[in-house]
Amino acid sequence: MTPEAVLDEFRDAGALLQGHFILSSGLRSPIFLQKMTIFSDPARTERLCRALAAAITERFGRIDIVVSPAIGGIIPGYETARHLGARAIFVERDPGKPFQLRRGFSIPAGTRAVIVEDIVSTGLSARECLASLKDEAGEIVGAACLIDRSGGRGEIGLPLLSLAALDIPAYPADALPPELAALPAVKPGSRAIPVA
Repeated sequence: MTPEAVLDEFRDAGALLQGHFILSSGLRSPIFLQKMTIFSDPARTERLCRALAAAITERFGRIDIVVSPAIGGIIPGYETARHLGARAIFVERDPGKPFQLRRGFSIPAGTRAVIVEDIVSTGLSARECLASLKDEAGEIVGAACLIDRSGGRGEIGLPLLSLAALDIPAYPADALPPELAALPAVKPGSRAIPVA
């Protein structure tokens, strides 16, 4: 699947939004990728995650386990794992605590795992996911996402594979361009960061 075909999936689903958005990082952006609109459509999700699984196999080889950050990464992680013939697990938070594997999940010695995200903006969720796996015996070989909206600047600590890369601007709340500042801010994401 070409990067343009990936973006067409988002456009066709009405998931490529324009306005003034507060990202989960707290930064502001004129573009928001509403991935849950994508994930509410099983056929569209299947197409994108099948393509991601193929790209993961080509780049990283055999994968035994896909691990994703909850909540946004669970659906693409599961669907990608299905196409890889791998297990799908996830890290989650207790309120006020960092990500951790729970529910009996583990990455045993001799297994190869990849982190699968939905959208990478700053790489924070993937970095936190990776940090939570530091004591696991298996090998974390890389990370993958549907869209890297950081323009390649999202630092994860692992090689990052994406189906499409965009360089979407993001601004601190106190440094908005006038045209963005003139629009009302909307926070469509799920991470609880106070709005300024």
